[in-house]
Order: sequence, then structure tokens, then C-alpha cells
Amino acid sequence: MSRKWPMALGMALSLMALGSGLAAGTTDQQGWHLAARWTARASFPIFLLTYLASSLVRLQPAPWSRAIARDRRWWGLGFAASHTVHLVALIMALSLDPEPRTPASLIPGGTAYVFILAMALTSSSAAMRALGRNWKRLHSAGIHVIWLIFALAYAKRIPAPETRAIGLTMTMLALTALLLRMLARRRRGARAFA
Repeated sequence: MSRKWPMALGMALSLMALGSGLAAGTTDQQGWHLAARWTARASFPIFLLTYLASSLVRLQPAPWSRAIARDRRWWGLGFAASHTVHLVALIMALSLDPEPRTPASLIPGGTAYVFILAMALTSSSAAMRALGRNWKRLHSAGIHVIWLIFALAYAKRIPAPETRAIGLTMTMLALTALLLRMLARRRRGARAFA
């Protein structure tokens, strides 16, 4: 099987979430809002696999973790594909809102999308060679900015009773992923001094 399958999986999950949201809404506005919410949720696990790929190998060297790390580029592209569907749903949802968002409220998400696009466009061996050390800087900064946007977006849902469960669940997943990365980094550092 082609190693590109995570990209197809990301697109398929997001398209299913999009269709489910549109079908569940009783109005166009509600349908697009549900589609935007559910496509973000479909993208999140794919992002977490990309975020954790190298850490999982350090913490649990096994065929499954090596496969995720080996295909990290394709998981990242799967996330980019999935989150592009989310962007379409979000644009439609915002266009149907009676009150437009302020430009300042669009900066965090817009910043994440700039990184997603830049990382997707540079996800090749040729781009790695051309950018040299800047490739690692771009991808490292980008993945942490995207993690932060997800974490904050879900954390802000915790105070509201109707979104508390999903907010807590997704925030805990994000924090657990960060903790795993920190543990893997610490383990790498300990091995370097062993």
C-alpha cells in the first residue's frame, strides 16, 4: 500500500465530518457551523499523530511507532488536507453569521493557516535541501503554533457547560501530547549524556 494513505485518510475523515455537520444542521448557518466544528475535530487526531511522530519512537520504539515516524510527512499532509476542508467550512459558517468577526479575532487561526500552507509547500526532500536549517526552524515553529491554537481553541470551551466535555477532552489530549514531547526530549538528552 502506498505510504501516502494518511493524506487520503485526512481528506476522507474531514469530508465525512463536513457532510455530517451539514446534514445535522436545521438551517444553513447551523449546518456550516457544525461542519466547521466537526471538521476541526476530525483534523485534530491527525495533527496529534504528526506532532508526536518522532516522540513516540523515542518513548516506545516499535514497528507501529517507526511506521508513524517514517510516514510523518504524509500524516502532516493528511492534516493539511483535512484542515483545508475545515477552512472551507469555517469560511462558509462565518459568511452566514449575522455579525462579522473582527479582524483581530481572525489573527490566531490565520497565523496557523499560514504555517499549515508553508509547511505543506515545503514537505519535500527538495525543499529540505533548499531551505537547509531554515526548514527545521519553519516546521518546528509551525507545529508548535498549530498546537497552541488547537489547545487555546479547546481550552476556551471549558467554561461553557454545553461545550465543557469536548473542551476538557481535547485540551487534555493537547496537554498530554505536549507532555509526551517533553518526556521524549528529556530521554533524548539523557541518552546524549549517557
